[in-house]
Amino acid sequence: QVATDKVAGKLSSTLSWVKNTVSHTVSQMASQVASPSASLHTTSSSTTLSTPALSPSSPTQLSPDDLELLAKLEEQNRLLETDSKSLRSVNGSRRNSGSSLVSSSSASSNLSHLEEDSWILWGRIVNEWEDVRKKKEKQVKELVRKGIPHHFRAIVWQLLCSAQSMPIKDQYSELLKMTSPCEKLIRRDIARTYPEHDFFKEKDSLGQEVLFNVMKAYSLVDREVGYCQGSAFIVGLLLMQMPEEEAFCVFVKLMQDYRLRELFKPSMAELGLCMYQFECMIQEHLPELYVHFQSQSFHTSMYASSWFLTIFLTTFPLPIATRIFDIFMSEGLEIVFRVGLALLQMNQAELLQLDMEGMLQHFQKVIPHQFDSGPDKLIQASYQVKYNAKKMKKLEKEYTTIKTKEMEEQVEIKRLRTENRLLKQRIETLEKESASLADRLIQHKCSSRYSEDFVLQLEKELVQARLSEAESHCAMKEMQDKVLEMEKRNSSLPDEENVARLQEELIAVKLREAEALMGLKELRQQVKDLEEHWQRHLARTTGRWKDPPRKNAVNELQDELMTVRLREAETQAELKETKQRMMEMETQNQINSNHLRRAEQEVANLQEKVQYLSAQNKGLLTQLSEAKRRQAEIECKSKEEVMAVRLREADRIAAVAELQQHIAELEIQKEEGKIQGQLNKSDSNQYIRELKDQIAELHHEV
Repeated sequence: QVATDKVAGKLSSTLSWVKNTVSHTVSQMASQVASPSASLHTTSSSTTLSTPALSPSSPTQLSPDDLELLAKLEEQNRLLETDSKSLRSVNGSRRNSGSSLVSSSSASSNLSHLEEDSWILWGRIVNEWEDVRKKKEKQVKELVRKGIPHHFRAIVWQLLCSAQSMPIKDQYSELLKMTSPCEKLIRRDIARTYPEHDFFKEKDSLGQEVLFNVMKAYSLVDREVGYCQGSAFIVGLLLMQMPEEEAFCVFVKLMQDYRLRELFKPSMAELGLCMYQFECMIQEHLPELYVHFQSQSFHTSMYASSWFLTIFLTTFPLPIATRIFDIFMSEGLEIVFRVGLALLQMNQAELLQLDMEGMLQHFQKVIPHQFDSGPDKLIQASYQVKYNAKKMKKLEKEYTTIKTKEMEEQVEIKRLRTENRLLKQRIETLEKESASLADRLIQHKCSSRYSEDFVLQLEKELVQARLSEAESHCAMKEMQDKVLEMEKRNSSLPDEENVARLQEELIAVKLREAEALMGLKELRQQVKDLEEHWQRHLARTTGRWKDPPRKNAVNELQDELMTVRLREAETQAELKETKQRMMEMETQNQINSNHLRRAEQEVANLQEKVQYLSAQNKGLLTQLSEAKRRQAEIECKSKEEVMAVRLREADRIAAVAELQQHIAELEIQKEEGKIQGQLNKSDSNQYIRELKDQIAELHHEV
């Protein structure tokens, strides 16, 4: 029994030594594979497994099986030494060639070194910001393009926009005590800002509360802008990096110095300028895609407005959008133009194959997940885009000129409407004056009955002439308004056939307007002539009864001639009025026919759209039924797999119980063998070794 215990103790010590040796060898292999250069500092004595320091007893005292195991381990050790020498030679040749600055043998360790160096570098930049910003501005921009470390992002953003010491920060607590007229709008949109982010998704959470505070404070500081929905995403990103007071200061600087205030104004004039500049860049760099967009009536604002309003925060996942925002803090809106055009270049082939609805789906679902692996590819592509700052200034001047002309046209329209109103008032005044004149003429007592009738007739003709003039003025102004309306409608219709048709209508209306103006001028001249004749007639009638009879006869003939001329003028006025009404009726008829034709075309388009939507609905219903069927199949398969797993688990439990019972039986046999003393010394060693091997195998199986 004593001999058996000694053999068992020797075996246990040998097994523990073998286990330690194997673990040491595996760790050496891993270190040599991960860092082959480390093998330069190892010697053959440290890697030899047969050193006496490692062995608990001399090899001569071990069994043949142990000696065979040691021989195999030493052979593995020699192979490892050979591999390490070959790796040393490869690394030596790389260092001598000078083909790379960093050896491949230290690549894994260099990753941590680079990260550590980046932290040290950014720490030095933050501490010496003023000197670095003045002397090494280009190098700082390059570092920002590579990405600001997360823990430095808050302070670096404040330094980039010079928001670290703003007087308005002291007013923040006072602003929160005030009431803003935009509070209801802000509360309504809070839940829509980053709805899946942990900091903002819960109602009345800390994130939602601080976001509300910052938006409310800014709406009180800048009452002209107040609150705009897209700005909440920018403030939300700032709050993920820094406290609310600092986020408020940075947001104020962004609005003031980064063109965001002009973007978020109620008129959104700056957004219109950005859309115009971006569309011109597409026309220059991607002419085929520009033509495709125009043919599909796919306007730039349909997909790019959110890029400028939120700096891609609603387009890409936060890690990618934050990298773009780093560059925006350093370089401004230029990065939005660059990234936008790079996206279109990368997706040009797919977009050219899609219609308007397909392109919208592509922008909403495909593009946001194209760079989940990292934004480096997108940023590199964006800086390969040609961006000309001088040309952008030129485009800004062009856009300003266009908008100025539009404003002038609107001012001209307002001026014409004002003149029309004043003319109507003047006509009413003239009508009142004519009525009073007629009253005075009627009240005038003449000695001759013929003279009274003649005066009444002239008064009626004068009133009719004034009315005809007023109606002509009104008709002219109405036609001018119709012309302006047609020009606006013409500018809003992209169809070339409609444009040509409207231009023909415009030319015809302008011709009719010219004819009406000519008729009005002639009518005015006739009225003027009538007034002159009326004055001469008054002058003659005052002294008629003092003249001899012969002269009175001449005067009567002149009166008859005057009557004929007045009737002729009345007839011509009625003729002009009839022609004017005919032209108006023709114009109205043509306009109604055009409206009818356009309505029919719109009805046809709507019918096509209804058919398309019904077909799409059928397809969606089919897909839904197919999805339900697949879901049912998946549920059945999952149930079957769960049952199979449970059965396998029961079998394993039964097998473990059997193995444990077998182990117990072997232990009992071992104890019985020791007690009975049936085995001699040599047989007991072999028997114990077999028992230990069986126990080890059973433990391994368990």
